[in-house]
Amino acid sequence: MTRVRLLAVSVSALALAAGVLALSQPAGGPSRAHAAGAEPPTPPGETYRSPVAPEKRRVFFGELHLHTTMSLDAWTYGTKVTPDQAYKFARGEPVIVPAVQVKNEEGITSGDVSARRAWPLDFAAVTDHSEYLGAMHQLDDPQSAFSKSATGQAIQSYANDLERRGNVGQAIGRTGAAGRQAVRDATAASNGWAVEMKAANDNYRPGTFTTFVAYEWSARGDAGGTMHRNVIFNAAQAPSPFTADDSNKPEALWKYLEATRAKGIDVIAIPHNSNLSRGHDFDWNMSDGRPIDESYALERAANEPLVEMGQHKGTSETRPELSMEDEFANFELVDAVRGEHGSYVREAYGRGLIIQSKVGANPFKMGVVGGSDIHNGLSVSDESAYAGSGPYGIDPKTMLPAREVAEKAMSSRERGAAREEGGKFHPVQFSPGSLTGVWAEENTRNAIFAALKRKETFATSGTRIRLRMFGGWGFDPAAIRRADWVKSAYASGVPMGSDLPARPQAAKAPRFVLQAMKDPAGANLDRIQVIKVWLKPDGTYGEKVFDAVLSGGRKVDPKSGKAPAIGDTVDLKTATYRNSIGAASLATVWQDPEFDPRTAAVYYARALEIPTPRWSTILAVKEKLPLPTAVPATIQERAWSSPIWFTPPVAGRGRAAGP
Repeated sequence: MTRVRLLAVSVSALALAAGVLALSQPAGGPSRAHAAGAEPPTPPGETYRSPVAPEKRRVFFGELHLHTTMSLDAWTYGTKVTPDQAYKFARGEPVIVPAVQVKNEEGITSGDVSARRAWPLDFAAVTDHSEYLGAMHQLDDPQSAFSKSATGQAIQSYANDLERRGNVGQAIGRTGAAGRQAVRDATAASNGWAVEMKAANDNYRPGTFTTFVAYEWSARGDAGGTMHRNVIFNAAQAPSPFTADDSNKPEALWKYLEATRAKGIDVIAIPHNSNLSRGHDFDWNMSDGRPIDESYALERAANEPLVEMGQHKGTSETRPELSMEDEFANFELVDAVRGEHGSYVREAYGRGLIIQSKVGANPFKMGVVGGSDIHNGLSVSDESAYAGSGPYGIDPKTMLPAREVAEKAMSSRERGAAREEGGKFHPVQFSPGSLTGVWAEENTRNAIFAALKRKETFATSGTRIRLRMFGGWGFDPAAIRRADWVKSAYASGVPMGSDLPARPQAAKAPRFVLQAMKDPAGANLDRIQVIKVWLKPDGTYGEKVFDAVLSGGRKVDPKSGKAPAIGDTVDLKTATYRNSIGAASLATVWQDPEFDPRTAAVYYARALEIPTPRWSTILAVKEKLPLPTAVPATIQERAWSSPIWFTPPVAGRGRAAGP
């Protein structure tokens, strides 16, 4: 048994010390990825070429936002799962969760627990915080220099107190410059970046399971709010992370990304949790306070082609305060913050059009992904695999929380540490993880990374809805019924994440081919919608939701513009539902009935499932607790496509400039 495995199966001091030693070893030697015959990474600036035709692209589901014991905050929660274990869990292998972790997180006191994901992911990226990467893990070795230091002992005292463990930063701050230096020394001793790269490469199985070397840059704005980015490399080795201690300005992070590409390593950054950014993520201004200019817009679009639509701490599409006519805008939101402008993706699409009209480039030309932000190494997305006690995934067969832990998490009262300048989270408002879906030729780093860069991606709230969207000018309304419709759509149009081609003079309006297929083990579909955001003549933007196709033969009311509800088969006494309504798949060719060829616009699709029990309802039934009143008992899981953009010609310049 190796030292790393010893860490996985025991929480004795000896085993933990051995685990620290193993995690501290350099990556060294040929990685498993190369031993398995993985192709060399596609160089920056070159287009990925595959012998597989575009119409043969398949859907792959994955996780791009996950933390392990190597993250400072995850360790303080009690997490002991390593990056290596996290990848194994993600690809469907059983892992042993140490007793100290399940006791801290779920109140389970029966010892180590075996956990396994309900179904395997196709790809994953462990994105541990780059700030003090691996430092806290040194405290699991009682003989380490950090464990013996005053700072280490102060941190341990906080970590051992369930009420204070979320405030480890206070312990570091109180030890002053010497304490901060001790943490930096522990970071160096952990050799954390080598550990992260080795875990990714050892678990890469080209054709079966793809891993990405990755990390999270965890900056905050001057007035609070997150500005975090997940940094994803298409390489087996990458330079040491650029951290928020180096700079908290996104522009500085982009310089690091550009320098990395100059070394022949392709890399992108993905903003996440924009709902908690307090307006920073999609501000009108650059970090220095000046209005966004063309150079900034081009640089941001090149470095950040994607944005996270949903995760454990809520969704970032929109809110009822921002989209008052959208009856489905109130989905998995947290009350820690309200509808601050500049924090939600739909508004970013509108602001991007406005900025492009002024400076000639769109800084917010982003496709979408989903993630979990799970902090115990166990990436989950099923409602039954979450229990609300924190940012923790569980195996519902072995890790259901102790009743008192479940009861506390399900309380409808506001509780928890103050966050975001006085706001508070309702734990019951948290969610299991979202997912990223990509359409790619094969399950390899090159193919999936290429799909991410070209934005042929979609996000789901956790289910495996397969969503597709194409845009063009000449799609036959009956095309969707032909067996070769995908080939035709690629040939005569563009997939999601793209710009519409130039409008033929005879074309009245763009048409969009839409298709959604249900999760093979999940609920039927209610509808597919198209969300349109467009630039208005007065320099503002408008938005509208269109029901493009409905299940069950329902029709949109021409007076109200709304469709009748699908119905509800959920039994709240048993937390079950019946798939007796809805459709297994939906498809249509939709044409914009309000198209103006003079007006820039962006379109994306949203597919909704029929109502199903929320995790809080499932847990309440299992634990014989009252249903919490702070959240709905049912939800309509969903998927969001990356957009397709239309930009009208600019007099004298052809099409408007833009990334």
